[in-house]
Amino acid sequence: MSKVFDLIEKEQQRQNNTIELIASENFVSDNVRRAVGSCLTNKYAEGYPTTRLSGHKGRYYGGCTVVDELEEYCCDLWRQVFKTDYHVNVQPHSGSSANLAAYMAVLTPGDTILSMSLNDGGHLTHGSPVNISGKLFHIESYSLDASGRIDYEDIANKVRASKPQMVLAGASAYSRIIDFRKIRAILDEAMAQDETYKPYFMVDMAHIAGLIAAGEHPTPFGLADIVTTTTHKTLRGTRGGMIFCRKELAGKIDSAIFPCCQGGPLEHVIAGKAVTAEEALTPEYQEYIRQVVRNSKAMCAQFIEMGYDVVTGGTDNHLFVIDLSKTHPHLTGKMVQNDLDRHDITANKNCVPFEKRSPVETSGVRIGTAAMTTKGYKEADFIAVAKRIDEIIRGIQA
Repeated sequence: MSKVFDLIEKEQQRQNNTIELIASENFVSDNVRRAVGSCLTNKYAEGYPTTRLSGHKGRYYGGCTVVDELEEYCCDLWRQVFKTDYHVNVQPHSGSSANLAAYMAVLTPGDTILSMSLNDGGHLTHGSPVNISGKLFHIESYSLDASGRIDYEDIANKVRASKPQMVLAGASAYSRIIDFRKIRAILDEAMAQDETYKPYFMVDMAHIAGLIAAGEHPTPFGLADIVTTTTHKTLRGTRGGMIFCRKELAGKIDSAIFPCCQGGPLEHVIAGKAVTAEEALTPEYQEYIRQVVRNSKAMCAQFIEMGYDVVTGGTDNHLFVIDLSKTHPHLTGKMVQNDLDRHDITANKNCVPFEKRSPVETSGVRIGTAAMTTKGYKEADFIAVAKRIDEIIRGIQA
């Protein structure tokens, strides 16, 4: 056996023996793995199927009859999953690629994006100065209120003050329902007051896509102009991205993916995305998501009962963030993450609202329940893990 397969086996054993609490990770089915490891990895297919709604006609290579059918089937499935008639592009290699393409489709470098900052729970690709999004665009951030929830009045004030070309909703570490309808109303009011103002409303639903698919979180479809997502996390599929948009933006979105930001699509990954969609349409998946949320609420409540400070005081979804700054000021998120690793529990350090430490150290830890729910964990299991984490944290020496 080669060194590569030795390492793959080591990683398989790590995954088998570790309690996985990283909110952005999950375990895919055997069928997803079969699709992603299939002969489709051999096929180059720059361009789009000839039936593409956006007007992009055809591929730049021959032999694409099968992958054309596969890609259109994948698109149709995802519209069913999210109960939408939006245009969908399943070619983005990742959520980051999807976000960049969305910006490039409708914005000009230097335009203003209003989004949630990384410290408050946003994502690197939502305008962090070290990311291309922050380098290409002017970023304004909306705030959280004293309880750690989105301050919608602050969004309204900043829309009026800075007139951003795009307002972006979505997060990587936010445990509450995002009120897409309220943000849409804010933008509609701003446009009514100034008929020349035409902002785009974009939603990055990467973390909560599975909850939206199962009806456990309000949908952004019908409200947002552009919706991006990953296909892993709560969707429990292969790693990759997708973009949905209103039909009138289809040409701009497709051109922003290819040829602007990417070359040939990964057809084996698109096959994995299609299998993921098939699975997301089953009653078993719907129940899985409901259990994910029940598990998250139970585990979060246990931490609160043990005296931990949880951002927003609870959770509505698959994750929550523990803020150590008041209860354990001598500990950093990095210290807790590293010690949990030594005890075969995987979580990740995370910034907290009003963070005083660097993103390398942080004052918080993010906990997610999607992966271990896939392995069959129920509420009692997560409560037991919370108690074990408490024991580990109490044993850490600063």
